[in-house]
Amino acid sequence: MPATIPDSHLDLLQRPIHAVLTTIMPDGTPQSSMIWIDFDHEYLLVNTTLERQKGINMGACPKVTVLIIDPANSSRWMEVRGRVIQMTCEGAETHAIKLTQRYCPGKQFFYGDIYPAEQRSKETRVIVKIQPLKVSLDAIFK
Repeated sequence: MPATIPDSHLDLLQRPIHAVLTTIMPDGTPQSSMIWIDFDHEYLLVNTTLERQKGINMGACPKVTVLIIDPANSSRWMEVRGRVIQMTCEGAETHAIKLTQRYCPGKQFFYGDIYPAEQRSKETRVIVKIQPLKVSLDAIFK
């Protein structure tokens, strides 16, 4: 059953706050990566490549967790346990540009500003859609 992101924590997905994505390695151990995160009001969106470990892991096992901590108040956080429902190349570079402009003010392009332009031909960029299944909020010791 899909879970809803509460309005009280939507800003964590709309501001340029780095998140931690945890995927499952082939041997069953967790693997965590710092990521840029986006939200389309239904799915969490992660931009990566099929060649990176997180991309490989999500292609093999759709179970993921995303953790976002408010940098102004570490007692305010959101953990989203979810399932990858799609990995698509369609619009992936445009999405990477959108995230670049959000997370790196003054930068216009992903390839050329963040990564060298020639990196584009060495990887398969994808948008990963994650369906939230369980959302946990904030510390209990407030």
